[in-house]
Amino acid sequence: MKFAFLAPVGVAVLLISGNSPVFAHHSVTALYLPDKTITIKGTLKEFLWRNPHSLFKVEAPDENGELQLWVVEGAAPTQLAADGVTRTTLRVNDQIVVTGRPGRASGDHRILLQRIERPSDGFKWQGNSAY
Repeated sequence: MKFAFLAPVGVAVLLISGNSPVFAHHSVTALYLPDKTITIKGTLKEFLWRNPHSLFKVEAPDENGELQLWVVEGAAPTQLAADGVTRTTLRVNDQIVVTGRPGRASGDHRILLQRIERPSDGFKWQGNSAY
């Protein structure tokens, strides 16, 4: 009888805890180099306004001058919104400058966002790189 009661409770606990953001979050230093900063200049191809982190896809040259699609991990929408950034602040084809921590895996073209600028109108956002 106890098993008949405990099994559904155990399944419910697993389902609830499996959706917890704590399990989904990662260490910044596991994915990005904490002591290095890079800057890329390119064209915004996609801006994903989502939790737990926004994502930017930017077409920009790599260190060899070849165009690459960079994936930029940004702040959460709530953090961006607190600084006045909305889901429509940045638009596809905007020319932007991104500064941040490069990904640990060489050649994967990932950046942890620290600063983003749009020179055409002077827009700038700078945040905490340890989100």
